[in-house]
Amino acid sequence: MIAGDCLTVLREMPADLIDLIVTSPPYADSRKQTYGGIHPDRYVEWFLPIADELARVLKPEGTFILNIKEKALGGERHTYVIETILGMRKQGWLWTEEFIWHKRNCYPGKWPNRFRDAWERCLQFNKQAKFNMYQEQVMVPMGDWAKTRLANLSETDKRRDESKVKSGFGKNVSKWVGRALVYPTNVLHFATESSNRNHSAAFPFALPEWFIKLFTREGDLVLDPFLGSGTTAIAAKSLGRGYLGIDIKQEYIDLTNEALRNPRRRAHSPSGAK
Repeated sequence: MIAGDCLTVLREMPADLIDLIVTSPPYADSRKQTYGGIHPDRYVEWFLPIADELARVLKPEGTFILNIKEKALGGERHTYVIETILGMRKQGWLWTEEFIWHKRNCYPGKWPNRFRDAWERCLQFNKQAKFNMYQEQVMVPMGDWAKTRLANLSETDKRRDESKVKSGFGKNVSKWVGRALVYPTNVLHFATESSNRNHSAAFPFALPEWFIKLFTREGDLVLDPFLGSGTTAIAAKSLGRGYLGIDIKQEYIDLTNEALRNPRRRAHSPSGAK
């Protein structure tokens, strides 16, 4: 664990070192007391130099998962997330996929012109089209739909049936007969962990754990450049991966080190990143 400004620390790291980056930087105008806050209009200018260094330290076949969310400003959604994506593409990143984290236990809320967000983006970026991905590690139970759908297969279910809109995503339902597990969708249903009282924001242990399983193998190195209280590092250690965390606040480094020394306390330890 390294205490310091992540841009400064990253510039001192060797290139092509990291297998997976999973992080949640401070959202615009958030965590002002902890991290000072970044105005939405300056967010892209602030983040792109960091993204450039992350590309340098990431291995060619590695993956970068960015958990980020827009905020409403002046009655509308600000575009800084979209602008960040476009800016990263100009740097050479491939915007490979977008996962949606659905917060299963999100409670209702209402503002004058919108409702409470129950989801956040997890954007996947890569340096090249061919990257390490171990899909079998995140397979899920077949589900009840298979009991009826696979019991009475139609003729189109028995062949590769192309989409009516010619999307290229054909299917052959019969391939799943007799299987207990299938591949998941890109919507991840994880509850938030509200027991954390040691950090100003949190994401659940299951979130980095899922991406670590999908994109790394044992012994690979996982980086969180906005460590927070260490969920990414804790998840990496629990799965037998190496871990590296950076945070500007020494107290969060200390909290993470304590949690790593006492893995049985994980359920009550601080979790998540900004």
